[in-house]
Amino acid sequence: MERSLYRAYLSILKSELIPAMGCTEPIAIALAAAIAKKHLVVPVVSAEAAVSGNIIKNVKSVKVPNTGGLRGIEAALAAGVVAGDASRELEVLSEIRSEDIAGISQFIKDTEITVKEAVTNCVLDISITLKSQDHTVRTRTAQHHTGLCLIEVDGETLFYKEPDKLSDSADHSVLTVEGIIDFASSADINDVRETLDRQIEYNSAIAKEGLTGKYGAAIGRTLLMSYGNTVHNRARALAAAGSDARMNGCELPVVINSGSGNQGLTASLPVIAYAEELGVSREMLYRALLVSNLTTIHLKTGIGALSAYCGAISAGCGAGAGVMYLYGGGLTEIEHTIVNALAINSGVVCDGAKASCAAKIASAVESGLLAMQMYMHGKEFYSGDGIVAENVEATIKNIGQLARSGMAETDREIIKIMMREKR
Repeated sequence: MERSLYRAYLSILKSELIPAMGCTEPIAIALAAAIAKKHLVVPVVSAEAAVSGNIIKNVKSVKVPNTGGLRGIEAALAAGVVAGDASRELEVLSEIRSEDIAGISQFIKDTEITVKEAVTNCVLDISITLKSQDHTVRTRTAQHHTGLCLIEVDGETLFYKEPDKLSDSADHSVLTVEGIIDFASSADINDVRETLDRQIEYNSAIAKEGLTGKYGAAIGRTLLMSYGNTVHNRARALAAAGSDARMNGCELPVVINSGSGNQGLTASLPVIAYAEELGVSREMLYRALLVSNLTTIHLKTGIGALSAYCGAISAGCGAGAGVMYLYGGGLTEIEHTIVNALAINSGVVCDGAKASCAAKIASAVESGLLAMQMYMHGKEFYSGDGIVAENVEATIKNIGQLARSGMAETDREIIKIMMREKR
């Protein structure tokens, strides 16, 4: 691989595979609130969160870690103000002490907190306004979860970036399936070891915790109890169990993919399960994880960070590609695995972050593994079969169009329904 392209792929990988504790949308709110609080040293008397509809959708039903089981935008904002450490970015709530939890609940009781939907063209948009008796601070985050673009104190702008110019990594348009296989097969392991070791460690730990059955609907544990300990079922169960824990307040971190912990879990844990079953080398596991993670990122690039298209589907597709690599699959086999997987499960809707994400993850992993097995047995979907196009890149482009444009109205209807329904 040409050196500048190699560096671009490496930059994409390292910028997307970062640690986060808790669902990334409430954590992004907590981070924005923690940044605002740094500039308002006196007590907060009122707070406002003006957020895009997709933020409302992804925060409404999920538990915020280290808050004693609280859910929603108010809880995320309060946690960021009371005890958030902005220097930790997406681990902003990781250092909350037990004595701070009562303070978070008290802040919600004592403080006038207003939540409203922002008028914005950005799918991911968070504006936090904190007021004391005499001062006002406002922050704005847009485009991605750490995309701070405004700090304003008493009407004076201290920091500003155009939202459209925010970028969290290298140009993702350089990604192709052929390039991903080339990079995965030729990468210097020393360049990726730290990033992937952290993903393996963090995501395996939260999956193990999720399998205790203490979290959410216990999808991971249910899968193991119902369908046994085959590697096929473990791959589904581990990914689902990580989500069980993460969506329901577990305080362990995960390594995310494309801004999502659920996608990071789905892209990694099935590959780890199969690598263990097959007894491959650690190096082979690393290279398969490169295939899975970068395939997921490639698919998500055309879809966008938040949409009505369930991101776990992309990650399940990536996982299928990564497992195919473990079995010795090359470019042709992996291309067909990706196309098959996209034909099976594309169109599953995202109706926010919550316990049922774990079940969707199980379904996404199943489609990725079925897609792989199909091609291993000489079966495939062909151009003209629905949204399947003449090659893998054209099919991926179709998925991006479906998710970003075709499902835009679906997204709006989902948000309307969710805002109407009260917990």
